[in-house]
Amino acid sequence: MAGDSVISPQRSKDFGKLDHGCDHYKRRCKILAPCCNKTFPCRHCHNETSNSLSNPKDHHDLVRQDVKQVICSICNTQQEVCQVAFNSVVVTVAQVCSHCGVNMGEYFCNICKFYDDDITKGQFHCNDRGIWLVAVISSFTARNVVGSLITILAP
Repeated sequence: MAGDSVISPQRSKDFGKLDHGCDHYKRRCKILAPCCNKTFPCRHCHNETSNSLSNPKDHHDLVRQDVKQVICSICNTQQEVCQVAFNSVVVTVAQVCSHCGVNMGEYFCNICKFYDDDITKGQFHCNDRGIWLVAVISSFTARNVVGSLITILAP
C-alpha cells in the first residue's frame, strides 16, 4: 500500500541495557569461543562449563584475546570483533551490533574482547598489565595508586 514503510531493524543503542548477560556480567552479546566453537555469555561461563566436563582432557580455559566473533543477544546476528580504519579514524566494530544497532556493551575493550553494561565499576584497560581493571579511586590518578589504594579485580 502507498505510504507503508518498511520497519527498520535498528533499535535504540540502549535497548535491553542491563537485561541480558549472566551472573558475571551484564552485556548484550554472547561470545563464540574459538577453542571449542561454542557460544557462551562470557569467558567465565565458558571456563566453568569446560572445566566441569567429565573427561579431564576436555578441560580448557578461553583466552579472551582470541575471541573474534560475538552474537548480539537482541537479534542473534553473529559478527566480528575488530578495528578498521575509515578516513584516518580507527573505528571499533562490534561494540554496536551491525544489524540492529544495539550497543552490545556500554564498556567495550577491543584488546580484551570485553563487554559490560555495568559501567558503575569504573573499568578501564591497563596497557602496563595487559588486562582491564576495576578501580575504586578517591582523588588520586590510577597510575599513582595501582597496587596500593586501588581495588583491582581480574575480569
